[in-house]
Amino acid sequence: MASPQPAKTKLLRVGIIQGDRILEEHHVLRDDITIGHDAKNTIVLPPSEALPAKFAIFENRNNQYQLVFDDTMQGRVNLGTSEVDFERLRKQGLAQERGPYYVLPLQESARGKVDLGDVTLFFQFVTPPPASERPTLPPDVQGGFWKTLDRVFFGILGASLLIHFAWGAYIVSADPPPEPELALDELEDRFVRANIIPQKAPEPEKVAEAPQAAEANDKQEEKKPASDSKASDSKPQDAAARKAEVVKKVSGKGLLKILGSSGSGSGGAFADVLGGSTGGGEIAAALAGAGGVGVATADTLGANGPKGGGTGSVAGIGDLGTSGGGKVDLGSKKEVEVAGRVRDAAPEVDSSDVDRDALARYVKARLKAIQNCYEKELKRNPSLKGKVVVRFNIMPSGRTGGIEIEENTLGNEAVGSCIRTVIRSWVFPFKPDDEVPVAYPFVFSPAG
Repeated sequence: MASPQPAKTKLLRVGIIQGDRILEEHHVLRDDITIGHDAKNTIVLPPSEALPAKFAIFENRNNQYQLVFDDTMQGRVNLGTSEVDFERLRKQGLAQERGPYYVLPLQESARGKVDLGDVTLFFQFVTPPPASERPTLPPDVQGGFWKTLDRVFFGILGASLLIHFAWGAYIVSADPPPEPELALDELEDRFVRANIIPQKAPEPEKVAEAPQAAEANDKQEEKKPASDSKASDSKPQDAAARKAEVVKKVSGKGLLKILGSSGSGSGGAFADVLGGSTGGGEIAAALAGAGGVGVATADTLGANGPKGGGTGSVAGIGDLGTSGGGKVDLGSKKEVEVAGRVRDAAPEVDSSDVDRDALARYVKARLKAIQNCYEKELKRNPSLKGKVVVRFNIMPSGRTGGIEIEENTLGNEAVGSCIRTVIRSWVFPFKPDDEVPVAYPFVFSPAG
């Protein structure tokens, strides 16, 4: 004995009729069916004031469809035993109230229609056809990869790839062409050959004897006994030659070299300074008492006495004083107080899932942060005023997304950037089913 086959769940057939012609038809099993002018709906209708952007007219709850309608909708439903209209369903309580809507559970024997202005929505439950009865195309009509392939395009593509790979392989395998070596006269003008001649390292100069040492040697020679002086007197020309050599070496070093190389006449600068005396003994005697560099202090100046014809004393910085000076009041730094006003106009909301008045109350409670963005730039530009329109989306989580400045007549980008940062932190109490676009205007003006 064959076991009874389980009953198949019927499909909900929904369509749109205009006149006597079916414009659109859908067969669904468990999905909700939505209507409206939003492109994401199951059935897209022209924009109408009676319908929102998205309205779920059929909902599947616990594997049973239920019809959802409001007070403005008209239609009829055949429940299997009787046919009633929406007005009777609302008055007799046959449909359950759920806020502003009415919900009617549908059995698989129910069918009916809903009037939506110029078009009519019809619905009924139908049995799905068995898999064996589903129409199939004949094998010669059925498409395949080879039949749907654009042979001309792929032929050209294959030939192009073959040519490119072959040319690349030839370039890689071929030997590079030899580079001819150019002669010197064949080089372009921009090539220059520099011949650098190595220079010999300078020989270290012998350290000349200081004039003080030479003078000390002369004094020691003068103090020698008479016998030595007699021997030295026998050779006066050698001592004079040696002294002249020392003077020559000293005059060729440092400052003496500079002084000796400038000036006019045979004596140079020494002749100008020393009055024409260029003898070696006079130069050595003039430089014999030269010492180092010292720091002049009050004690040393007082010990040596003032220079000049009068008398006086040395005064330090602490001895100096001023009289007759007054006090200067520089004042204190004060910050200019600047205040501004912010007014919000009615927002534009493209969905009924978000209450416009509740949205306005939420934003008004946070206008102080928007005002701070404006007053921060008002301190720099006291004449700053205008209107800023911010467009953003309220996400299903309640947060904001897609924040953009749609209009900014202030001419100040810093205010718009600050407002975007403030709105990004908002979390609304609304939880819409889909993203809800909102355009919110703010008008700014100075307070004084």
